[in-house]
Amino acid sequence: MNKKTKNNLIEFGITGTIILTLFLTGLHTEVFGFVQRGILKTGLMDPDVESKSTAAELSKNPKADFNLSLINSKGERVEMEELRGKVIFFNIWATWCPPCVAEMPGINNMYNDMKGDDIAFIMLSVDNDFQKAIDFNKRKGYDFEVYKLAGSLPPMYASQAIPTTYIIDSKGNLALTHEGMGDYDSKEFKAFLTSLK
Repeated sequence: MNKKTKNNLIEFGITGTIILTLFLTGLHTEVFGFVQRGILKTGLMDPDVESKSTAAELSKNPKADFNLSLINSKGERVEMEELRGKVIFFNIWATWCPPCVAEMPGINNMYNDMKGDDIAFIMLSVDNDFQKAIDFNKRKGYDFEVYKLAGSLPPMYASQAIPTTYIIDSKGNLALTHEGMGDYDSKEFKAFLTSLK
């Protein structure tokens, strides 16, 4: 075996060992999430709020389905109907999803800047074990509440992509749907949310 082939085998072996170790320890989500967080900072994944910000465009949007029952991390049942009249930031995510993990720090920053009586946040975990989402939220020190479904998800919110974010305006219209990760901690997005009150 020549020296070049031997070096290539060693490199593949080391790379394979690192990847296998990441997957076996569960750290792959954190590492891939960290890399994707860098991609978010480029602005390539930002939600398209410019084309959605005019009153004429918003009036064309469908009405949101408020028939959604949730359970929060304290075990309390919450009905989405209770949030009617507020702007709702509704994010579907999971702890095993690197793009979800990547966008969480930005969502938490935006939450701390925007939380209040006029804006509600639904961070809906689709983890099979809801305790994983609760523990993840505590471990990361995020301030927003996490939820799980208490019933079925209305078809309007069914998506093949995780994460998916839905923005509902104060009039009950579905103002924005963004599939995939996004950087929500931007002046443009915060201004968009404020305009929906």
